[in-house]
Order: sequence, then structure tokens, then C-alpha cells
Amino acid sequence: MRMTESKLGHDDKMANEYTPLIATVTVGAVPRRYPHQIIRRFCTIALGTSLIAVFVTFLVSVVFAPSHSTHRKWPGHGKNHVTYEELQSILSDTPSSSKALEWSQYYTSGPHLAGKNLSQAEWTRDRWNEWGIQSDVVAYETYINYPVDHRLALLTKSKSDSTDGGTWKVAFEATLKEDVLDEDATTQLEESIPTFHGYSASGNVTGSFVYVNYGTFWDFEDLVKANVSLEGKIAVARYGGIFRGLKVKRAQELGMIGVVIFTDPGDDGKITEANGYDMYPNGPARHPSSVQRGSVQFLSVAPGDPTTPGYPSKPGVPRMPVEGSIPSIPSLPISYIEALPILKALNGVGPKAKDFGDFWTSNTGLDYKGVEYNIGPSPDNVVLNLVNEQEYTITPMWDVIGIINGTIPDEVIVVGNHRDAWIAGGAGDPNSGSAAINEAIRSFGQALEKGWKPLRTIVFASWDGEEYGLVGSTEWVEEYLPWLSATNVAYINVDVGVRSPVFSANAAPLLHKLLYDVTALVQSPNQTVKGQTVRDLWDGHIGTMGSGSDFTAFQDFAGIPSLDMGFGGGTDDSPIYQYHSNYDSFHWMAEFGDPGFEYHRTMAQILGLTIAKITESPLVALNVTNYADALKEYVKQVEARLEPFQAQLSTQEEIFEFRARTVSSEVQGNPETFKESLGSLYEAVGEFKEAAVALDAKSEELSEKANEHIPWWKWISKLKLFHEIRATNTKYKNIERAFLYPGGLDERPWFKHVVFAPGIWTGYAGAVFPGLVESIDNQDFINAGKWIVIIGDNIKSATKTIR
Repeated sequence: MRMTESKLGHDDKMANEYTPLIATVTVGAVPRRYPHQIIRRFCTIALGTSLIAVFVTFLVSVVFAPSHSTHRKWPGHGKNHVTYEELQSILSDTPSSSKALEWSQYYTSGPHLAGKNLSQAEWTRDRWNEWGIQSDVVAYETYINYPVDHRLALLTKSKSDSTDGGTWKVAFEATLKEDVLDEDATTQLEESIPTFHGYSASGNVTGSFVYVNYGTFWDFEDLVKANVSLEGKIAVARYGGIFRGLKVKRAQELGMIGVVIFTDPGDDGKITEANGYDMYPNGPARHPSSVQRGSVQFLSVAPGDPTTPGYPSKPGVPRMPVEGSIPSIPSLPISYIEALPILKALNGVGPKAKDFGDFWTSNTGLDYKGVEYNIGPSPDNVVLNLVNEQEYTITPMWDVIGIINGTIPDEVIVVGNHRDAWIAGGAGDPNSGSAAINEAIRSFGQALEKGWKPLRTIVFASWDGEEYGLVGSTEWVEEYLPWLSATNVAYINVDVGVRSPVFSANAAPLLHKLLYDVTALVQSPNQTVKGQTVRDLWDGHIGTMGSGSDFTAFQDFAGIPSLDMGFGGGTDDSPIYQYHSNYDSFHWMAEFGDPGFEYHRTMAQILGLTIAKITESPLVALNVTNYADALKEYVKQVEARLEPFQAQLSTQEEIFEFRARTVSSEVQGNPETFKESLGSLYEAVGEFKEAAVALDAKSEELSEKANEHIPWWKWISKLKLFHEIRATNTKYKNIERAFLYPGGLDERPWFKHVVFAPGIWTGYAGAVFPGLVESIDNQDFINAGKWIVIIGDNIKSATKTIR
């Protein structure tokens, strides 16, 4: 429809060249898009302002971070009031011999068996809290045993009585006790712990007995080959060489009904009564009634609570059967003085130890007491009655966990020592370590008071249940595995902190350089040469990670590089350490182990400085080139294992490792084809070495850059540097995880690490490429080939991780 002028209204006019370009036009009100538009606009402005403030704060912290200490150049870490050099001084100057003595006196003043030391756990927690470390007690419901009763008697009857039943007479009844000493107050305690084995089976068995030497796999094999009757007999073994539980395991597998284990003074070397040395407490030699308690769990199968393998022992969790994890036959530990009547009863019976070669006569030390080391078995009218009554229960164990939160939340250092002991004392094992870690923690508390905050988070742990089978630490790792896998850079363990002046260590190769660097910083108490350090006196040998202490779950299950250290070595003249006996007491430590507690102080210094270096360095103090070099040596060891080399055995460690190998007469697969396949491992290790050298070089380059002053206007360069450092540290953190195989080792799937595990028949000693070497020992080259592929894939994965 066409619009006419009349319809527009009398005041309206058509637009023309004189009409203004801008005119006021009245319009209706614009409707609001949102009902609360003013509030919404306010929130938008506030949020934007907050984001800008956060960004500016971040830039200020980066750009204006203090430049005088390379150990503090990290976003959010610039307000630290303690330089790294000042921290080192605090950690060196604070530890005190008198304080270490005080802590040792407390821990050794009464029994602290696993699951029965809540007061000590609470005392430890309270001290750590007093020193500024936020701490608490964490409980696990664990399956363990406590001693009720025991008996060991040598029974005889005349041969004429044997045919008609006759009457058994007690020829010898063992006291199964250690002597009370006037000089040693620990031995006089009424509540002392009986001699027993952790996780031993209850039973009352009677039978003829056989001397089985150290009870290694090959010791038993020698007896089988010689047609020595074992089934239905009781084994009499000497301590040493391999983990005690594996002596029981092999005896059980061969149909024996019980095991008695004694300590032969011949293994003490030079310092013996036979060589004219006085016995403790008058001298450094072993006391004749000393008894080594200990666990007989099958430690190389899986540590921790045997009813909850792979998951934490919390209330209400399902419990697995214990068969295959702990013994089903009873066992008892005894002293050498009470082993004498039993061993003498075998004199002239069966073959002699010397008939089986040098491995059987090495370190026999009771000849001067009239022992001829015959094998037996004892005749039917000379038997042992072994009674072992144990109460099995599910009871709490208490770990103490303390935390110092750091600036970087996903890089964590864990430091631990166990608190429980088999006896009232435990001055060496474990409470020399407890005293040392307390002094280190007290030193860090001093630093916190002065305004220090760590770059990385530090977690301190006082474990319970280590003696039974690394229970407290294993359950904790199993519970927090996802968090540890994401954050844990390293685990540092101190078990026996001091029992001699000789430093020793076992560690993952990633941590070797750290050990060398720190021990070179600490003055030795031995100043026969002025200024000499612990490193100057240490031979520098670092052992392979095996088992036997709380690092096991970290290294072998979680893939966390671990370190175990202490003054636990020895010389020919070192006093005999009264291991796991009532004589591992405060008095022994004060008189023989560490008079003056100077080495306790030194151990605390080493521990504190080790923690500080790996915690505070912008680039984590790990070295992967050492790992690559170690892997090449491990492949060489595998290759050498294919050749007979018994004549080349030179050290006790080599001998026992060899004697602990399994035996198989059936060959599966082609050994020569397998040997050729080792070339693929050498190739994989070579590629890993190239990447390792490159990563360590990158780390060194970044360390130098972090040490340089970066002007504020180059804040983009500073951000880039922090990003590169983070990426590099993440690579280091994940290296060890790359060597985990989810399926675990053959017949012991709890152990996930393809490079390190305890030897399946050694227990304590570490095996390298365990799946591979066990297959070779079994002459199963088909299975060995499988492990070549698995290990090769893991090495390639590690290479990819660090590239």
C-alpha cells in the first residue's frame, strides 16, 4: 500500500537535502537481556581483575625472585628466608651426639615389638610435632603372630629299647633363653621378648635331624644327590648366606617337618672366643647365648601382610590364604651354646661336611668345642622334639607420618626408618637409625623456625612391622600408590644407622652420584688425617637393591629410586654385632658399637644433607647416565651366567649367590640362540645411554642457566627456563617407573621391577634382571627369551621417557 502525505500527519515532512544528518528520535526502553545484569557485570569485572592480579603476582614472583641462591629460584619460593648454604650449615651443626644418645636410650628402654609399641609411636609423633613437622599416626590392621610357648629337647633311648617302644629320656633340654648380664640392664628386664621366629608355624614335631649347612638351595641339593634322607626329619641349619625364611621354605618343600637355626661363631671371622677374644660384655666377641630372632616369611615371594598382597590392610578388606607366603612347618632360633649338644649328637653319624666340599667347611667355628660337623641323619633313637606355639591375630600396626609441605606439590621425597624391634633393645637395628632420623628432623625444625620452606615436599616415616616382613611400609605404599607414582622422586631409608665406623650403602643407580657428593661434604669422626670426610674413608662400593628393609615396596613395587645407607659395614677388627639378640642393647652400643655416639651424629648429618640436596636443587639430583652404565654391566652379568665360573668365585657374596641358584636338569629351548638374542638388549641399552647422556647434559645446562641472573625484562626467558626445568625433572621422576612390568615376575607377581628384585633363593641380596636370570638358572631358555622381549620393551620405554 502506498503511503500518502495526509496519512503521515500534518507535522511530518518528506526528507530532502536540507534535512539534518543527525536527528533526535524517541524510542522505547530497551529490555534487559538478563534479570540481574548489574550483578552479572560486577562479577565479570571482579573475575577479570582477579585473573590479572594472579598473573601479575606470578610475573612479579618470577621476575623479582632473589638471584643470590640457585636453590630458591622458583615461582612462589622467593620468600624463603634461609639460603641453601645456611640450610646446609643448620643440618651440619644442629645434630648432637648427646641428643642421639638420649633418643637411643628412650627407644631401647623397653620392648617395642611390632603391633605392641603404640606409646613409642605417639611419643615419636609428639616429638616431631614439637619440632615443627606436622605428624600423625596411621594404623593398619595386620596379620601377625606372637609367641606363646616353645620347647627344644634332645631325646634318646637305648638301641635295645628302640624295637619295643622303650622310654625316651631327655638328654638335653634347651633353655631357649639368653643370659642375664649384670653389666647390661636391658638383659635384666622382666618383660623381655622370648626367642621366636616371626610368621613361624605352630607345631609339635619329633624326629631325627640332619645338619644342612647354611640351608641354601644347593646345600639341600648336595644332600639330595648324596641320598641323605630328609623327609620327615628336622633340619639343623646355621644362620647366614641367605634369608632365614628361605631355609625353612626349602626344608618344607623337601618334606622336612621342622627347622632349628643357630649362629655359628665361625661366621664372625677373627673376633671369636676361639681366637682369644673376650666375649661380650667383657670383650668384642659374640656372647655364647646370643640368639638371632627374626622373620621366616617368604620375603622373596612378597613382603607385607601375607593376607593382603598388593592392597593395604584396612579394616574389612578381604583376606587371602597365607599358603605359599609363610611356613607351614615350625622353626626355632637357638644360640650356639645350645646348639652344641645337638651337633655333637651327630658326631660320627653319616657323612662329614668336608665330604661335600669347601662350601660346607667354610667358616665352621665350633670344632674347638668338639663338633665334627657330621651330617646325619641322627639314628632313630636320637631325636629332637620341637614345640612352637604361636598366637596368630589381626592387630593394628602404627606408622608415624610427618610432612613438610614444599613449593612444588607434585615432587616429593620420602624418608623412613622402622621403629619396631625383636627385643627390648635394638640399639643398632633399628634405633640407631631412629636416633639419626630424629636428629635430622630436629635440624629441619630449626630451619623451619628461621623461615625456611623446602622446594619439594618431604615426608618422614617411622615404620612399624618392618621386622616381620616390611609390613608397615609395604601397606602404606600399597595404599598411596597412585599418589606416590605421580609425585615421589626418591625414597631414602636408614635402618641400621650405626653399628660400626664403616659406611655402607645400597642404592638405585640414579642415586649413586648423590651419595658420593653428600658423603664428601661430611667430616668423619675418624680424624687420624685432619679434615678427612666420610667419602675419603668409604671404599665407594654401592650394593644392588635387594630386600630386607623398607625400601623394598618403593623400589620393587612402585618403581621409586631408593637408597639405604648407614654405618653398617665392618672390618676384621670390628666388634661383633649382636644382631636381633638381647645384646643389641644400649650398653653394647655405648661400649662397643659407637662410644660417644659420634657416628650417630654423623649419620644424622649425612641424612639431612642428602635430603636437602635432592629437595632443594632446582634440577633433581639424579643421574641417569650411571643407570645406563649399570644396565650394560647387568647384561654382561647375564651373559657370564651362561658360562661355568664356579672356580672364579672370590667373595662370600658371590659364593652365596651361586649356592642360591636353582637346579634343573631339563633344558628347554636353545642356549646358543638365546645368547645371540642378548644382542638386542645391548642395542636397547646403547640407545638408552645416548638419551641418558643427553638428558644429564641438558640438566647440567639448565642448572647453569638457573645459576645465572636473568634481568626482569627477560621474564619470558625466565618462564621458558622454569618450563624446561619442570619438563626435565618430570623425565627424571618417571625413569624408574618405566622399568615396571604390570604382570610382575614369574611366580611372584608382587615384584614389578624388571631390573631389581631380591634373589628368589637369597632374599636379602639383590638380583639384576631377575626374571631373566631365574629362567637361565632353570635352563628354560624359552622363558628367558620372553624376558628378553619384556626387558627390551621396558628399556625402550625408559628411553622414550627421557627423550
